[in-house]
Amino acid sequence: MKRLLLAVGLMLAMTGITRAETINILMETVPDTQFIKDLLPEFKAATGIDVEIEAISYIDMHSKLVPQLTTPSGGYDAIVVDFYWVAEFTKAGWLMPLDDLIKQDNVDTSVYVPSLMSLVGTVNGVTYMLPFYNYSMGIIYRKDLLADSKEQEAFKAKYGTDLKIPVTWAEYRQQVEFFTRDTDGDGNRDFYGTINQGQRGDCICMQWSNYLYANGGQYHDANWKATFNNEAGLKAIEDFKQDIAEHGPTGSESFCFDEANSVFAQGKAYSFVTFNILLSGFDDPASSTVVGKADIAPNPIGGLNGGWGWAIPNSSPNKDAAWTFIKWVESKDIVKKRTLAGGAPTQAWVFDDPDVVAKRPYMDKLKTLVATAQEFPTFTYTVDFVEVLGRELNLAVTGQKDAKEALDLAASELDALAKKDGLLKE
Repeated sequence: MKRLLLAVGLMLAMTGITRAETINILMETVPDTQFIKDLLPEFKAATGIDVEIEAISYIDMHSKLVPQLTTPSGGYDAIVVDFYWVAEFTKAGWLMPLDDLIKQDNVDTSVYVPSLMSLVGTVNGVTYMLPFYNYSMGIIYRKDLLADSKEQEAFKAKYGTDLKIPVTWAEYRQQVEFFTRDTDGDGNRDFYGTINQGQRGDCICMQWSNYLYANGGQYHDANWKATFNNEAGLKAIEDFKQDIAEHGPTGSESFCFDEANSVFAQGKAYSFVTFNILLSGFDDPASSTVVGKADIAPNPIGGLNGGWGWAIPNSSPNKDAAWTFIKWVESKDIVKKRTLAGGAPTQAWVFDDPDVVAKRPYMDKLKTLVATAQEFPTFTYTVDFVEVLGRELNLAVTGQKDAKEALDLAASELDALAKKDGLLKE
């Protein structure tokens, strides 16, 4: 028996397979998490390491992560970091720099889309994360309705322009109005031009950002002085408010992306401004009635950029195994498998891979989304800003507060937080 155990140990050492162990990771309940779960048997076979993924809703992740990051030995070996949290986590010293490991194992970080490496990769020249997936936002729409000759004729008669993929915000707004309908004649709209996610907090902040950019607005200037409480911001509030009141389902002022996604999947809407990661799910007959009918278009002027990065906390109990997992999950073979399954990649080459393009012919549009995306204010206090902005936006679009008053309050909060972080130059 001793000889057998010795032989097995020697074989494992020679093949690079480690002893049996388990790493724990907290992740969000999104499609890319499931794609990784599906591939974990390959990781186990290659390394002998088990991976336990705890998947929860986004709204609970930050509050659950922080206590684990502030202890000497936390409960998570590797984590995924939303771009909202990057500055906070790195400034607090919670994440382990990866540059030495990258150099030691010749990991090529040049494969990542530069904007995503900047967003969820490096901070002040130090690599803390490897980008995991992007969730740049665009317009998911019903391509079958856009191509319908009767719809095209009716649209041309009403607006005097062609019904086509929108390239301006005004064109998209016309389409939203055009496709909002009462199909059963009872006086209530039951097919929606768009679906808004008006829930307070992150949900409304992310979607409304696209309205702000599309109207020519930005959150702050080069000196970090808030600028979104201007005419562009007020028009963005007006558009968002109108879409909730006139072009979307009842109750959308409390929707997040799960609810919006469900309405579109049921075939009850023409479009919505949302995360590109949702598109592949509409081709799954198990959860969608619009299989083969959905496509995506870039937001005019560029939509919101978003992404997650793999990181190893300084509190990780098993840093070596965590790095082994991160190298594996970001290896070319696994990245391709994840993308073929419907994942949202961060490595530039995969957008042009022939096998991927053959299965997902809209990859060129996703590539444009990532290339033209604009960034939300990311700094140490992003989470605090989102809490205030999300509350004020919800109050404004539901008519509970004057829009200018709401934006002014949120802008003053951004100024105060940026000053606290040493960013505001007055």
